Amino acid sequence: MERSLELANWSTNQDFILLGLSAGNGIRDGLFVMFLTLYLLILLENMLVIYLICSHRELLQKPMYFFLGNLSCLEICYVSVTMPSLLVGLRSSPCHMSFTACITQLFLFISLIGTKCTLLASMAYDRYVAICCPLHYPLLMRPQVYWGLALSSWVGGLLVSVVKTTCIASLSYCGSNVVNHFFCDVSPLLNLSCTHVALTELVDFISAIVIFCGSLLVALASYVAIGRALSRMTSAAASHKALSTCASHLLVMGIFYSVVLFMYSRPSHIKSTDLTKVLSVIYTVATPICSPIIYCLRNREVHTALQKTLHLC
Repeated sequence: MERSLELANWSTNQDFILLGLSAGNGIRDGLFVMFLTLYLLILLENMLVIYLICSHRELLQKPMYFFLGNLSCLEICYVSVTMPSLLVGLRSSPCHMSFTACITQLFLFISLIGTKCTLLASMAYDRYVAICCPLHYPLLMRPQVYWGLALSSWVGGLLVSVVKTTCIASLSYCGSNVVNHFFCDVSPLLNLSCTHVALTELVDFISAIVIFCGSLLVALASYVAIGRALSRMTSAAASHKALSTCASHLLVMGIFYSVVLFMYSRPSHIKSTDLTKVLSVIYTVATPICSPIIYCLRNREVHTALQKTLHLC
């Protein structure tokens, strides 16, 4: 009993050392400037999208833009959870983080990534209703529905994170305190635990099935139905127009799900490698910066809202 209390106290009082990205001293300053620029650009892009949607509701009042506003808000939070520790690690390597700060970062990261999965699935369902049930779209995607979908995405990610983070925080960390990553993720922390992690890995697996695989199945089922609807359209112009409304979401969803599937389809209790950290950069930095560009680049309504804003300035 005394030994358990001693391990628990040692775990919660220690500092974790995040190794960050493997890079020589000569290029760390360059990477710091690059990632800081990307971070500021992500914040600017997504805040602009939120501003356009909120200030031009008469033009951007469709459920699609409501979900896009939620996604932009999530991307701002998402990148602000992981990027600071990456920047600190590049500036003053290694990055020291307390147990409480590490668990808090893990909690926020798991919550946001779960929310992103369900938001992408909700956006796929919205496209399915718009293309396959256009006459019933105002009823099936009325405000109560899309507000409910968005709220359940945020709450669902939060609940899953509470369960997973509680299991990981209850483990004892009595060995090395070196985390081979640039933020506190599930696998690196499980590697540091000196207690049995089978139950924690089971909880991690079940939650991944519920959130990740569940949302992926909804998205895939939506696009299979969309594909069938498009194949039955006699007008090539109508088919092209319907497909163009899905192309942006398909691209973002494909990048995000493919990387996350590769990352988390493996056992959680694995060693972190440089490849793992590179893939983490893709879905924590690359997708947040690309999402606003992909969604808004060919969107005429967003272009119109942006032009109106620029004229007002």
